[in-house]
Amino acid sequence: MTDAAGALREAAAERERARDRVEAVGEDELRRCRDRFRELHDLLDRYEDTATGSGNFQAFTEFEGRVAELTDDLDDDLPEKETFEAVDDYLQQRRLSESDFETARRKLEPAGDVAGRLDEWEQARERYREARRDARKRLNELDDRIEELERLQRLGEADLDAPVERLRDPIEAYDERVRAAFSEFRSSAPAREVLSALSRADAYPLVEFQSPPEDLVGYVERYDAGTETIPKLLEYADYSASKLDHYVDDTEALKRAVGTRRTYLRNLDAEPLTVGWPPPPADRLPWLAREYRSVVSTFADDEVVERLRDVRALARREDYDRLRESALARAELAADERERLASGAVAAELREAREEKAAIEDALAEHGTL
Repeated sequence: MTDAAGALREAAAERERARDRVEAVGEDELRRCRDRFRELHDLLDRYEDTATGSGNFQAFTEFEGRVAELTDDLDDDLPEKETFEAVDDYLQQRRLSESDFETARRKLEPAGDVAGRLDEWEQARERYREARRDARKRLNELDDRIEELERLQRLGEADLDAPVERLRDPIEAYDERVRAAFSEFRSSAPAREVLSALSRADAYPLVEFQSPPEDLVGYVERYDAGTETIPKLLEYADYSASKLDHYVDDTEALKRAVGTRRTYLRNLDAEPLTVGWPPPPADRLPWLAREYRSVVSTFADDEVVERLRDVRALARREDYDRLRESALARAELAADERERLASGAVAAELREAREEKAAIEDALAEHGTL
C-alpha cells in the first residue's frame, strides 16, 4: 500500500528544494539562460553537418554569424555568461570539425546544468500535483473503507439471538400475499387493465416497476385483443399468422406490439411491491408502505392491504432498529467476517484506516497547491 501522506511530504520537500535552487539565481535570469542555452545548442545540432570542413564556406560563415548574434552583448547578470563567451571564443576558428562541435557541447554543459534548475522545478511541481491527486484519491478510498469497516463493526455488535421473527413474520405474510394477488391479477385481468395499473405506478418513485412500453400500451388500449389476459396475448404471439388471423383483427399489429415485448410481459411480477428481507430502515418503511398501498389497492383485496398496514406499524416498534441490525448481521456477515470481528482484526483495520486518513488530511492542509 502506498504511503500517500509520506509521498506528498516528500514531493513537497523536493519542490521546496528545487524552488530554493531557482531563487538562488533568479527565475527570470534562469529563463534567459535557458533560452540562450537551447538556441545555441540548436545551432550546434543544425550546422554540425554543413559548417564543418572546407566544403561549405557559406554555411560556416552563417553559423559563425548566428553564434555571434547569441553571444554578443550578453547581460552582465546572465547566469553562466562566461560559459557562453568561452563557447563563442572556441568556435571562432577558420575551420571546424565534428570534434569541435562535440567539444563546444561539453563546454556548454555548465550553462545547461544551471538552466536545468528550471526544468527540475517544473518537474518537481508536477510531481507534487500528482502526489496531491493521489492523496485525494486515497482519501476517497479510505472513506469507503472506513464506512465498510464501521458497518461491519456495527453488525458485529448486533444481537444474533434477537427475536427477528417479530419483524420477519408480518413482512413475509404481506410479501407472500401480494405476490399471489399480483399473479392472479396478471393471469385473470384484461391486459389493458394490468398495464394501466402499471402505468399509474409511475407516479410513485418507490414502486420500481419498469414502465410499460408505449407501443404495447397503445395496442391494448386501441384493439379488442387488449381485453384478453397477458398469458393469452403471449399465447397469441406464438401463433402463426394464419392461425392468429382467426383470433385478432390485425395480426401484424399484435406481432409488433406483443411479439417484441415477450420478455417484459413474462417477467412481470410483484417484486417491486414487496418489502423483502432484511427489512429497510425504520424511516423508509412508512414511505414504502404508503406508496405500495396506492398501487396494491388497485388489484388486491382488503386482506393484502391490511397485511401492509401491519408492516407499516412495525416502524413504530421501539426495538425495530435493534431487530433490524440483528437481521442484517445474520444475512450479511460471512463466516470470515465474523472471524475477523471476533479476533479484533476489523477494529485494528478501522484504527489504521482512520490514522492514515488523518495523516493524509494533515499533509494536505500543511502544504499548498503549487
